[in-house]
Amino acid sequence: MTAPTVWILDDEPDIRRLLADVLEGAGFQTQSFGRAREFEASMNRETPDICLVDLSLPDTDGLTLVHRLALEKGASVIIISGRSQVQDRITGLELGADDYITKPFDPAEVVARVRARLRTAKSATRESGNTAHFSGWTAHFDRYTLETDSGTETAFSHAEGAVLRLFLESPKRLISRQFMQEQLGGAAGESFDRAMDVRISRLRTKLGEDPKNPRLIKTIYGAGYIFVSDVSWS
Repeated sequence: MTAPTVWILDDEPDIRRLLADVLEGAGFQTQSFGRAREFEASMNRETPDICLVDLSLPDTDGLTLVHRLALEKGASVIIISGRSQVQDRITGLELGADDYITKPFDPAEVVARVRARLRTAKSATRESGNTAHFSGWTAHFDRYTLETDSGTETAFSHAEGAVLRLFLESPKRLISRQFMQEQLGGAAGESFDRAMDVRISRLRTKLGEDPKNPRLIKTIYGAGYIFVSDVSWS
């Protein structure tokens, strides 16, 4: 079985070496980059299982890059950054990152977070499939797009897809914030709650929902959410 691949983008050589050493010691394949330009050029040829991305890059805005990776490449992105303010974490998660680790970090924690992301992805694929059909929509999780019956496609990010899959795998059941945090990972709190609000809002927009009276993703105030639709997988 091929070892999972983790790409590291950080302009500090010592950080790249530390991350590569600890991840390779844990059984992952790694590739390291010091510049976003080289990183994105390689992303055009293949997509790794996980991207570890620093926000303070010399040749591009890290947050813009994270959003582009999540939306256009369907990549699973974990931010590793010295920006420790709550708003930085919220913004990173809102723009499509799956997780956010602040510097200085414990290398063992990075390995644990990477493994958690991979477990979530593998479990989801094993339990259902890569294509879900519901209420005139088809969600393609292999290419991260929503397709209408007429064939029009809209892209969604990896992080948005994780939330959508959670709904589609438990239709017509209450999904609490606590359950979402347990399944999707990351620390509970304001940043997680805000990120979920934004991702659900974006999914509603992409599904053509009325924000005042959503048809598919219902908010049960004080309890969580219910996805109101039959769902089939293929």
